[in-house]
Parts: sequence; C-alpha cells; structure tokens
Amino acid sequence: MCRHLAYLGPPVTLADVVLDPPHSLLRQSWAPNDMRGGGTINADGFGIGWFDSGSGDGGPARRYRRDVPMWSDSSLPDLAESVSSEAILAAVRSATVGMPVTETACAPFVEGAWMFSHNGVVRGWPNSVASLAGTLPPVDLMTLDAPTDSAFLWALVRHHLRQGHPAAKALTDVVDDVLALAPGSRLNLLLNDGLRITAITAGHALWFCEGKDSITVSSEPLDPDEPGWQPVPELSLLETTTNQCSIRSRDEGWS
Repeated sequence: MCRHLAYLGPPVTLADVVLDPPHSLLRQSWAPNDMRGGGTINADGFGIGWFDSGSGDGGPARRYRRDVPMWSDSSLPDLAESVSSEAILAAVRSATVGMPVTETACAPFVEGAWMFSHNGVVRGWPNSVASLAGTLPPVDLMTLDAPTDSAFLWALVRHHLRQGHPAAKALTDVVDDVLALAPGSRLNLLLNDGLRITAITAGHALWFCEGKDSITVSSEPLDPDEPGWQPVPELSLLETTTNQCSIRSRDEGWS
C-alpha cells in the first residue's frame, strides 16, 4: 500500500534521502517492514518531487515519475546524485487491484509549491465517495492525473488549498469527509510545500526524525539504528517545520 517520505532542511541530494539510507525508500520498495492492509512490495511505479536548490519558498516543484519499480530505473541513481534540494517528497507505489499502473498515477501530485502523496485506499471506490465529486469544479474532475483514489484525494485537497485554507485544514477536512462516507479507508496523506510538512495517519504507519535544522517524515525509519525516530500515533495530524513540530489527534478535533 505504498511508502512515502518528505524532507525539509539544508540542501541534500535526492540520493541522500531516497536511495542511500540503510532502509531507504528504494529498499522499502522491495523489502518494506510495515505494510498494512495488503501488498508485499511496492513495484507499481514511483515518483520524486523537489524544489530547485536555492529557489526558496514557493517552488515551483519539479517532478520525476515512472511506472516501473524504482530498482529497475537505471537512470535514477545519476539523476538523484546530481539534484540537490531543501524540500523533497517521494513515494513508491503498490497499486490497488483494478487501478491503472501508469506514470500519471504515481505520487507526488504537484501544483506550484505543493507536493502531495497518499498511502492507502478509499474503501468502495469510486461509488462510496461519488458525492464528493460534486464539491469540485468540473474541470478538476476532467483533468485528474489518473482515474484513481489518490488522484481524486489530491483534487479534493488542492481545492481546499486553492481556496486559501491552511494545509492542516485541507487534509483534515478531506479525511473527515472520506471517512464519513467510506469507513475503514486508509488515508495516510503527506503534503510538503517547502515551508512545512503536514501529514495525517489513518491506517498506516508514519515516523519522523528531527535533525539539525532538518526534518524527515517517512512511512518507515530510514535508518532504524539512528536515534531520534519517533512514531506518529494513529489518526493524528503532524505539522512540522525545520524547528517546530506538533502532533494532534482526531479525537481532540485535530486541534
């Protein structure tokens, strides 16, 4: 059911975050430790989003996506070693049965400085959440990246963001709306805008590690032996910058 990560901090290469750690996203693509609710490997594509190093806040986000397993892309190591960034979001995909395996179905989904990923599944897709389609402008439905639950969730989140809602409200409102219509959905959402990382846990694991002037959020610790990795509790909202972190539970109203 996918793995994803986000990084904020001093410039690092994509390889430093995605490929090189002992339990990197690359390793998680074929040897994950904590897959829940289906799937054993993440071989249905991948994507990496980043800001050009030195671009500052506001992006725009760049993106590289493929519809092949991360380990089979022979061009990725050279690319990842040559690109540095202060803001990264990456994901490997395990496609839900019946959903297309295409490049455009792979996270991150991006617009401007926003980079978004979904780890999980919407139960009863698409009928269960069809009523939410009416909350979106028709053109957004006509231009989804792919006919998948993840792309639809991104359209919902993006609609909130375009209306000026804070990232935390955008994610929590979407999760509340979807869980009300499709109980049991797995909705780990991850958003990186270059200023902060905002994430929700609903059905899957998530961890974070604060470094010197940096923060890394990942489905699984990138180095299990490195001190400082902390789990995010189930049904919680994580908001973090490079120097501040908060976790709030859904039971407390996300506030």
